[in-house]
Amino acid sequence: MNARDAIKASFNLPDMLVKGYLDGLTDADLLVRPVPKSNHIAWQLGHLITADHQFIDGLCPGKAPALPAGFAEKHKKETAESDNAKDFCTKDEYLKVYEQTRNAALKMVDTVSESDYDKPAPEKFRSYCPTVASVLMMSPAHWLMHVGQWSVVRRKLGKPPLF
Repeated sequence: MNARDAIKASFNLPDMLVKGYLDGLTDADLLVRPVPKSNHIAWQLGHLITADHQFIDGLCPGKAPALPAGFAEKHKKETAESDNAKDFCTKDEYLKVYEQTRNAALKMVDTVSESDYDKPAPEKFRSYCPTVASVLMMSPAHWLMHVGQWSVVRRKLGKPPLF
């Protein structure tokens, strides 16, 4: 296995968890907060998809699929407190955009040359991803960081543990 294969493989666990934790949840369930003031799954999905879009566009300008109109704006930090379903997408809409963005992220990994991995990341990412390789690895790590919160929502809703 080479570095590119390892990076691509790092996307597998978050993909399995995202699909597993969302299975059986309704659109209304996506708005449940595990504890007051925490972010609900709907906002987190939009936040994560928007971040992936930025990573793709940052490393491979013009290669990120277009987000639906207003998508990024719906998932800014300022919208995280909203519990209004009309402010967010449906689960099916999120999954569609997730798949499109995920496929583009994997293509991005294939597009970036391994000889570029040690190069400095685009300036806007350097405070937390200093190299190109760290940007490539950020997406799966970011998803894992958030998706761990979703198991608590599932338990709050009376769903059985999955993993």
